[in-house]
Amino acid sequence: MESQTSQRVTAPSLSNDDVRFETTLRPADFAEFVGQENLKDNLAVFIEAARKRDEPLDHCLFYGPPGLGKTTLAHIIATEMRTDLIATSGPVIERAYDLTGILTNLKRGDVLFIDEIHRLQHVVEEYLYPAMEEFSVDIVLDKGPSARNVKLNLEHFTLVGATTRAGLLTSPLRSRFGVAQRLNYYNADELARIVTRSARILTVPIDDEGALEIARRSRGTPRIANRLLRRVRDFAEVMGDGHVTAEVAHESLLRLEVDERGLDEMDRRILEAVVHRFGGGPVGIKSLAVAVGEEAETIEEIYEPFLIQEGFLKRTPRGREATPSAHEYFGESPRSAVEPGAQSELL
Repeated sequence: MESQTSQRVTAPSLSNDDVRFETTLRPADFAEFVGQENLKDNLAVFIEAARKRDEPLDHCLFYGPPGLGKTTLAHIIATEMRTDLIATSGPVIERAYDLTGILTNLKRGDVLFIDEIHRLQHVVEEYLYPAMEEFSVDIVLDKGPSARNVKLNLEHFTLVGATTRAGLLTSPLRSRFGVAQRLNYYNADELARIVTRSARILTVPIDDEGALEIARRSRGTPRIANRLLRRVRDFAEVMGDGHVTAEVAHESLLRLEVDERGLDEMDRRILEAVVHRFGGGPVGIKSLAVAVGEEAETIEEIYEPFLIQEGFLKRTPRGREATPSAHEYFGESPRSAVEPGAQSELL
């Protein structure tokens, strides 16, 4: 099945240009970081306490939908703790020795950031336990009768893990994090502040109404808000005088097929499949994925959380079901007629 994710402006995947763009706009400290106020305030206290005790910050786990600032928080922690950040991801660490090589090169207080930590190999995760608790790792040298176990002591470091699927973390790993915080979607006012700040950095003329128009359609996600700003900037420069107003933003986003609720083409295809092809549900995730031509995992991680948050979908033991709001979105009453032969699949 061919994923169409890379073709959309609200896509979760990051190109090299996206990475450079996000790095440019990334807040450098808590003062610049907008939103997640409770999490931010708590982290500031933990960091200040650790610095007063002259010890590394406790291990931190951040979880929630993509694009909400988990990576940014890891960078801010390293900055506030005045240490270096070493970044990697779960899928990249294929062998235990890969992890050992990273750990043995850490200096005291360094922040090791592991993105997609839920995708660590089981054997790699086993090596991580003593590193997090005892700051040591055991390695086996040689093979057969001459094999011997050697314990390597590590500098005290801070592990920051990020995941979009906290439920896939094993209990032993999750229990070793002293700080575990969920990042939630942002409201329109917070996103408007983020868009305004990004526009200032990019020297894009924008008024408050234009920033709010972009914010309202950004799915509660700063990463998407910044991407939409880039595209709206293009339309403003080519088809106008470069100034982003509410009207310019509205027309640009309509051309990008992002509607007033922030729903893009794939969101509408998902809702349309549940409402029309499966009569409002329940429908299993695999059947839904086949119906819309998208990977089941992408639907679960990227699209479902927002659609559930907005009250369009709900999960039940039997499958996904459309809410009355989803039917109203298409101007219909609940339980519209099902296409002949369409059947739902149990989860």
